[in-house]
Amino acid sequence: MMRKWVLPGMVIALFVAGVAAWAADPSYTLTIKDHKFDPAQIEVPANTKLTLIVHNADPTAEEFESSRLHREKIVPAGQKLTLPLGPLPAGRYEFVGDFHRQTAHGVLIAK
Repeated sequence: MMRKWVLPGMVIALFVAGVAAWAADPSYTLTIKDHKFDPAQIEVPANTKLTLIVHNADPTAEEFESSRLHREKIVPAGQKLTLPLGPLPAGRYEFVGDFHRQTAHGVLIAK
C-alpha cells in the first residue's frame, strides 16, 4: 500500500524544493582582503530583495558600515556576515570598512 504514494510524494518534494530554490533572493559576495573590498563595486537589480555576504579574509576584524543601507556590523577575522537587503530603489549605496576607512570603501549600485 505504501508504494503507491512513493512516486507522487517524491514528485511533490522535488517540486517544493525547486520552488524554494527559485524563490531564494539573489546573493552577492564582498571579500575584505588587505583592508580593501573586492569587488569595490557591485551592481544589483533595483527593487529586488537580495542578500549581501561580506567575507572578511583579513586577520583582523572589520566593521561594514553604510548609512544609506542602514547597516553597521562587525565582521570578525576569517568570518562571514550575511546581510539581507532591499528591495532597494535605483541608486548608489556607498559602504566603508570603518576600521580602515582609508582603503576599505566601495559602492553597491542598484539599477
